[in-house]
Amino acid sequence: MGKYILGIDQGTTGVTVILFDPDFSPVARGYREITQLYPKAGWVEHDPVEIFDAVRAATAEAMAIANASPSDIIAIGIDHEGESVVLWDAETGKPVSPAIVWQDKRTAPRAEALQQEYGSLFREKTGLIPDSYFSATKIEWILHNVPECGELYSQGRLFAGNMDAWLLYGITGKKAHKTDASTASRTMLYNLKTGAWDKEICAIFGIDPAILPEIGDSAGCFGYADPDAFLGITAPVTALLNDQQAALLGQGCIVRGSVKATYGTGCFMLMNTGDAPILSESGLIPTVAWQFEGKRTFALDGGVYIAGAAIQWLRDGLGIIGSAKESAALAISVKDNGGVYFVPAFSGLSAPHRDPFATGLMIGITGGTTSAHVVRATEESIAYQVADLAAAMVKDTGIPLTLLRCDGGAVRDEFLMQFSADMLGIPLEIPSSAEATARGVAFAAAIGIGLASPKDAAELFKAKARYAPKITTAERDSMLREWHRALERAKGWYKK
Repeated sequence: MGKYILGIDQGTTGVTVILFDPDFSPVARGYREITQLYPKAGWVEHDPVEIFDAVRAATAEAMAIANASPSDIIAIGIDHEGESVVLWDAETGKPVSPAIVWQDKRTAPRAEALQQEYGSLFREKTGLIPDSYFSATKIEWILHNVPECGELYSQGRLFAGNMDAWLLYGITGKKAHKTDASTASRTMLYNLKTGAWDKEICAIFGIDPAILPEIGDSAGCFGYADPDAFLGITAPVTALLNDQQAALLGQGCIVRGSVKATYGTGCFMLMNTGDAPILSESGLIPTVAWQFEGKRTFALDGGVYIAGAAIQWLRDGLGIIGSAKESAALAISVKDNGGVYFVPAFSGLSAPHRDPFATGLMIGITGGTTSAHVVRATEESIAYQVADLAAAMVKDTGIPLTLLRCDGGAVRDEFLMQFSADMLGIPLEIPSSAEATARGVAFAAAIGIGLASPKDAAELFKAKARYAPKITTAERDSMLREWHRALERAKGWYKK
């Protein structure tokens, strides 16, 4: 029986668990969907217990497919959905409330006030512009709105963290409360220069750093799986990464200037910027890509909040497709979008337009508009947003984009990939395995047990498909111009 590295990819809409062999080839895959909770307009929540149970179930499924025993697992890597947070009782392991998801906008007014009062301080220390997207305002909101927090804090029993810390705590049987630098850099509480929780910033939110997880490397021993808590497995957890950074590693983007985009619930583009962060003038996010042996590599990050989630909306909200697979065929069935443009600002707009008060908007509808035009406009909206991110990234770094490596579930959508290449004006490469995120964190786990080194990551990428632009610059500019007209009409809707 072979030995496997377990890659846990906890995403916003589902958990994917993959067993990789020592060559990082996928052997077996388990998956469980995660329930999306929308208790109020602009609020997005998850049940943390459901997520942990989903990780267990997906792991059990992958192990059953591979006929793997617990002793066959030699290391575990965990990546997670990013800025989402959960607070819990350190003694019982019970969450004090639902997890607040990165898409949640309930703290947008608070973030706007912070920008006005402390904007320069946040930018200097964290590299970030205050935004409800990040973890800090979410933690603050729970602290102020869940009475149980005060009592637990007074007893030294309150823990807070992102989903990596929550899953690690559960997998290790409540023994480890840790995170890595890539995740910490997404909280708005982390000092990019010192590599530690910033006490002055924490004090602004009334957050005691003692409730936050210990920050460490992205690879190393974070603790051991508790067999009673995690399917009999006793392997060490040797990697923690934010999901987009895991994908950057999994795509082999270890050279400064290399870029990847992950097409998932959202679409996230990261550029490796080497050993120094770049403070964006376009609202992009300087972030830690990973930290190995105390040395940090940085990236510039741009995120489209709604990508695959817009296709899910066509299925679940409008009912005009039965599955995501139908989307591309419908989009291709019409010669163009019929003049219809869709701005999927369900959770506001991300950089470079960054507007938490924007709303979803569809414009250009006529009596001749069909469901196929609506579907095509929805698919096109993803590519337009990615093109805007790429332009901002080039502007901030001065590094021209010549190639984009893409991963995630939507890379199977040939229409979307070709239209993205057309809007970007550069080739797109699709890896032989779409599961670059899980592979990246599994690779980091191998680094954590000494079976790999960071420089080996370049060999992870093997292209399966390539999409080159097929339209003229004039055609591209015309469509982007119309997109930007629609975009302007969506802005500021909720700001009274």
